[in-house]
Amino acid sequence: MTKPVPTPFSGYQKAVVAMLAFLQFAVILDFMLMSPLGAVIMPALNIGPKQFGLVVSAYAFSAGASGLLTAGFADRFDRKKLLLFFYTGFILGTLWCGLAQSFESLLAARIVTGLFGGVIGSVVLAIATDLFAPQQRGRVMGLIQTAFAASQVLGIPAGIYLSSKWNWHIPFVAMAAFGLAGGLLVAWKLQPVNSHLGKPQEHSAWMHLFHTVTERRYLLAFATTALLTTGGFMLMPFGSAYVVNNLGIALQHLPTVYLVTGLCTIFVGPMVGKAADALGKFRVFLFGTALTITMVLVYTHLGPTSLVVLIIVNTVMFIGIFSRMIPFQAMMASVPAQTQRGSFNTISASIQQLSGGLASVMAGHIVTQSVTGRLQNFDVVGFVVVGTSLVGLALLWRLNRNTLAATAQQAAA
Repeated sequence: MTKPVPTPFSGYQKAVVAMLAFLQFAVILDFMLMSPLGAVIMPALNIGPKQFGLVVSAYAFSAGASGLLTAGFADRFDRKKLLLFFYTGFILGTLWCGLAQSFESLLAARIVTGLFGGVIGSVVLAIATDLFAPQQRGRVMGLIQTAFAASQVLGIPAGIYLSSKWNWHIPFVAMAAFGLAGGLLVAWKLQPVNSHLGKPQEHSAWMHLFHTVTERRYLLAFATTALLTTGGFMLMPFGSAYVVNNLGIALQHLPTVYLVTGLCTIFVGPMVGKAADALGKFRVFLFGTALTITMVLVYTHLGPTSLVVLIIVNTVMFIGIFSRMIPFQAMMASVPAQTQRGSFNTISASIQQLSGGLASVMAGHIVTQSVTGRLQNFDVVGFVVVGTSLVGLALLWRLNRNTLAATAQQAAA
């Protein structure tokens, strides 16, 4: 089997990667800002944990719903115009969050932000797939995914600082202004992405959606996405409580954990992308899965530990997660036909949002809290994550084999 030969980026492609990574950074940061600001927002609006939880989950569920509603139309427009439309709504929703003065207003603002923001990631992936060859997509996904780490390192501490210096409204207003500047740059520099419009299109948007969700190969991809997302989101909601109550790490040390983890993953993400293009995407995914499973088992079975040990374990675990996520997205980019990339990615993004919400609910039913505050059955969540990872690996192996066979058949034709 011959090794894939990486193809260098052109100057315009480098600019496109930077713009797409910025858009991902803005969307991820908006989503992640809510949780650390909860301690400030709840007393300011005089709401309890139940209402705040509703505010947080409203984004995920509205994002999932919007993806399903727009999937049928996602391939019928220039992807640049589609991206700018949803990004404009996302910026306005973020600004509304900053201006909200009541629980009802903030809830409505998060629903609107989710309706628009939930589609942006899928359009970004469709653009990346259209503009970059398969031999480049590992590096592209690696660079785009650094947005997650950058939001931890840069965005969350900045948001907490602004809220403590002024109030919780300022981080959202500042993010809307920052996001607007980036959006104007994208509108100016990004060229139209409309090559898919020159190919035969279905007359009905609903039939386009129907054919996407009933394609057998796509169903396998959607099932894999759901499994891998479910595993990841089961650990996240209880991470800080587990670290403080079970591992004995002081609350004020948590930013250090996020900072070091984020810095490491910023550097590791592009390296994983290069390895995926050079060594093969499924091989790197296999390595990432093995490392993730090992570190999840270690992490969920830790007792009282030192800050240094926790940082090492958490960092290596996230390296495993990134080593799985980046090649997975690069492989998913090769699954749909060009005329179905928008709808495929939009449905996939919806499944991620809905699976994440479902995973959080499932984890909440598994994990219990003792009178001393310790989380119980957290190791059970770890076993569930391992199980979903193994099943996801088997499904992806089959999907990758089918995709390679379909590609070879098209090349022969």
